[in-house]
Amino acid sequence: MPRRRPEHLRAGIPRRPRRPDARPVIDGLSSRALAEIARLEHTRNYLQPGDVSAALRVWKDYVHRPERQLWDDYEWGNVHWYCCGSPLEARALLDTVMQAMLPRSARELRMVVSRFDAVWIQPSPPYDPD
Repeated sequence: MPRRRPEHLRAGIPRRPRRPDARPVIDGLSSRALAEIARLEHTRNYLQPGDVSAALRVWKDYVHRPERQLWDDYEWGNVHWYCCGSPLEARALLDTVMQAMLPRSARELRMVVSRFDAVWIQPSPPYDPD
């Protein structure tokens, strides 16, 4: 009799529900910085658990959009920001959190955010019709 494959055995195991206090992981941050972000999210009245990682995700998604879409958003605004969050407000929230953190942890978060800022601020190549 052939044995059952592991993926068939694991398919029947129910997944564990996620704990409400589980911390999301932000690439590039140490556990110390993540713990400080979690502490800030629980102690500050302007933050909810998960706000910092959500703001970072919104900012990252925004800066990786094509330049023409970024210009349209600057000129006209974007109606989807009401439901999905404004990337400019997300960036302002990240600034506020970096100022509230200890210098060592803020430096780590600033390095992560600066990678996305570099993509956003990057100048476009000059137009050459030839």
